[in-house]
Amino acid sequence: MDANERDTLLNALAVTRERTLALIDSLSDDRLVVPYHQGVNPPLWELGHAAFFYEVFVLSALDGLPSIDPSMDDLWDSFHIEHRDRWQPGLFPGRAQTRDYFQQVYDRIAARLESRPLTDQDAYLYRYAIMHQHMHIESMIWCRQTVGYPAPPGVTENPWQRQPEPVSAGDAVVPAGTYLMGMPTGSPDFATTDFGFDNEKPRFEKLLSGFRISRTLVSNAEFLNFVEDGGYRRSDLWSFGGRKWLGTETDVALVHDSPEPISRVPKHPLYWRWHQGQWQEKRFNQWCSLQPEYPVIHVSYWEAEAYCSWAGRRLPTEAEWEAAALGNQPGRPFHRFPWGDTQDPARVDMDARLMAQLPVSALSEGDGPFGCRQMIGTVWEWTTDQFLPYDGFSVDMYPYMSTLQFGDHKVTKGGSCATSSMLIRGTYRQAYLPQRNDVYTGFRTCALQDS
Repeated sequence: MDANERDTLLNALAVTRERTLALIDSLSDDRLVVPYHQGVNPPLWELGHAAFFYEVFVLSALDGLPSIDPSMDDLWDSFHIEHRDRWQPGLFPGRAQTRDYFQQVYDRIAARLESRPLTDQDAYLYRYAIMHQHMHIESMIWCRQTVGYPAPPGVTENPWQRQPEPVSAGDAVVPAGTYLMGMPTGSPDFATTDFGFDNEKPRFEKLLSGFRISRTLVSNAEFLNFVEDGGYRRSDLWSFGGRKWLGTETDVALVHDSPEPISRVPKHPLYWRWHQGQWQEKRFNQWCSLQPEYPVIHVSYWEAEAYCSWAGRRLPTEAEWEAAALGNQPGRPFHRFPWGDTQDPARVDMDARLMAQLPVSALSEGDGPFGCRQMIGTVWEWTTDQFLPYDGFSVDMYPYMSTLQFGDHKVTKGGSCATSSMLIRGTYRQAYLPQRNDVYTGFRTCALQDS
């Protein structure tokens, strides 16, 4: 393996270290102790867990090295400690000790990468551990949104100022045909540019009927029409699962501190409120005027499904989404991104910079082969599919990356504004429970009739 691959991995490791520490160092000691919430973890536990993963799946797997502090292994291992116990006072070391542990592990990984021959197997394990950590970087970002902390370092405070970008009217038409789905099967000795998690493999062919899909994400303005038309109160728009989810939501929780009587304020997405005569949206620790042209975010699968029922539309299947985003077909060059096969963060809203604060018509440079916009980044997009293995699935080096989520989760695609761009490709599959609305989820719709 050439020196370029070593340099690429060293750079990825450095970027990952910098981003992780910035998320920790920008919090005061009192803010490291976040309130309990089932969708987040304490930031210091995230830091220790990331280091532990490198120890187990790189240093121990390749060299048989013991961990720096074996007495802590069960506490950093997400499968040996209950989620609620991660908040237990006095059980975990403080900022300085956890940060020191993280740095020691990172220094060992960097030294090993610089000094040892770089085999394909080693490169795969390095990349796997780095990608795993970027998943936790995203969860550290949505933790700040959940508990109402200030935005993380690097998030722009300036509103979108570019001129409106033209987007063709109507749906994109995806013709009937055979499309390629997923990444190639292989042992860890394939090129790391073809890296994919086990749930993305093996690649297969899928015959699709023609369909029409929205060129843009559903906007705040479009979703507001559903809200103000009483969409949350019309049981005929909601499936059984959706009605059950609605029963767990309360007007009080959704209204926040609106001065209006509860009965007069329609239900709405988690981080919206009606306040002083206008709709507002919470962005970390600030309430901002709801921007109609921005994408709707923090909506559950059930909300997306009900909106589609109201609008006379439907959600795409996973295969339809991937075909619309990539257009990969047998006998043609394979693309991992809508614009081609080269990663280009400048084309997308990712890496916690814009945080979905841009029009759904923006970023035309990221358009896919059929003219769909923002299919990579901005929001995780709900699909109708359950998160299940592809035929021929085999477990990867980390047996819990996929298997624990098969069956009761929905597939979302494309990554979000909080996702790291080095993690995502069009074949990537993210599993979320359908009730999740604390994460950066949104959607686009398909026409009911095939093209």
